Order: sequence, then structure tokens, then C-alpha cells
Amino acid sequence: MELSQAVLDGLAVAGESSQIPDKSYKVLVMRAFDGVLDERHRNLIAKDPSFRELDQAVVKETYSSMVTLVTEATKHDLDNNSISSVLEECKYTSDRIETFNKVYNTKKPLMQILLSSVGTCPPHIVDVDWRLDYYIKNNHLERVNEAVYLVTLKTEVPGCSELKDVQFSCTQEQLQDMVGKLKDACKCLEKASQM
Repeated sequence: MELSQAVLDGLAVAGESSQIPDKSYKVLVMRAFDGVLDERHRNLIAKDPSFRELDQAVVKETYSSMVTLVTEATKHDLDNNSISSVLEECKYTSDRIETFNKVYNTKKPLMQILLSSVGTCPPHIVDVDWRLDYYIKNNHLERVNEAVYLVTLKTEVPGCSELKDVQFSCTQEQLQDMVGKLKDACKCLEKASQM
């Protein structure tokens, strides 16, 4: 897992008890996990009484760094030792590392469920409509004599109830090339699923 220098700097500030006191640190860690898990908790850190006495710029920096650590650690399925080494590099005390790991181990299954539901999934083609147009001439040329296929793919996007259309036109050669590539892709997927 690689974290940017800005995130590491924010984590280092969160590890300093002069910047984030111990009681506030525990709340910061909980708020970071809760902010990722539940949309309603995302901006509650600004209103939290645990942080009223603290510099709000520091609170925001440490919160965003903590959220980044939480999501990246869950994404990479890190264990306690890996997280501890990252936090030790940021000069965390063993108590703060233990506090983070306790919350992480408790919230990790929920975070993994959330992260598994987030992703980019390409639309699934569920139907195809097509028609063949034959152009005899156009505005620029007297004689074209070319066949053009107008193709409409009906696609289903996960999480969306209605079908969406993807339309394009192509020549016979382009259509044959596309069909060949689709067949090759299907064969590759079949081979991969058999392994």
C-alpha cells in the first residue's frame, strides 16, 4: 500500500498528542470509519464537541488522512502488523496504534462489504437492433455505393432499472472486425473461467 506524502503528513499530525489529544484521537478514528460507512456521518466531525478546542484545519487534515488510511488498508486487506508499521513510521505511540487496530478489526468486515459494492462494471449487452442502409450517393460524391450498418445495442447497467441505447454506424468490414474481436474476447473469458 502506498500513501501520498500529504496523507503521511496528516497521519503524523494525527499521531501527535499535542495536536490531537488522546480522547479526540479515539473519536477521530471512529468518525473516519463511520464517515466512510454511512453518508450521514461524513461531515459530523466539524460539529463534534471533541474537536471544538482544536485547530479546524488540523482536524480536517487529520480526518482526511485517516479516511484515506482506512479505505486503503481495507482495500488492500492489510493485517494489524502492516498497519502498525505504517503508523509507527508516522511516530504513533503503541496506545494509538492499538486503538486504531481495535476499531479497524471491528469495522473491517463492513468496510469490505461497502468497498465490494463500489466499482465500475461495464454495461451488459442484452439486445441488439440493426439495419442496413445502402448509400447510392451523398452531398459530396455523385456515386458512393456503400453499405452502412446502423447498430443499436441495448445495455443494462447494474443498479439501473431501465435499458440504455448505444448507437453507432459502421461499414461491413468494421462490423466483421468487431464481431471477430467479440468472439476472441468470449474465447479468452471462457479459458480464464476454466482455469
